[in-house]
Amino acid sequence: MTGEPVVAAKIAELEELAAERTQDLQRLQAEYANYKKRVDRDRSLARQGGVEAVVLDLLPVLDSIEAAREHDELTGGFKLVAEELERLTAKYGLSVYGAVGDEFDPNIHEALMQVPMDGIEVTTVSALMQKGVRLNDRVLRPARVGVAEPE
Repeated sequence: MTGEPVVAAKIAELEELAAERTQDLQRLQAEYANYKKRVDRDRSLARQGGVEAVVLDLLPVLDSIEAAREHDELTGGFKLVAEELERLTAKYGLSVYGAVGDEFDPNIHEALMQVPMDGIEVTTVSALMQKGVRLNDRVLRPARVGVAEPE
């Protein structure tokens, strides 16, 4: 019967070792899950940064297309190319904004001039010099506007 305490001690030692290994495994599993989340987030941010860089490079081209449209010079094959480019940029979340009559918002508008005006109750866009550009919810370029202030 002297062997029972030795066996019990050995069992306790093995149970403790199994508990340690289980804790190690759980810790590694949590570290891996956190690593995977971080890599996925970083990959998404890198992709969004790449899209943003390309869109910023395309802004002068899109501005030229808009100028051609305003002067009725957007015709023929060039019109098809311009429409396809605009469709493609919209697919990635690019949108333009800004119109005369909009309520002025300093978060999305850049006021270049202001004039007093009767008949309005809030600061309003009275002239649009350059449309603003958003990529998804982020403003890449604020709309450059003239504003009318209530008197």
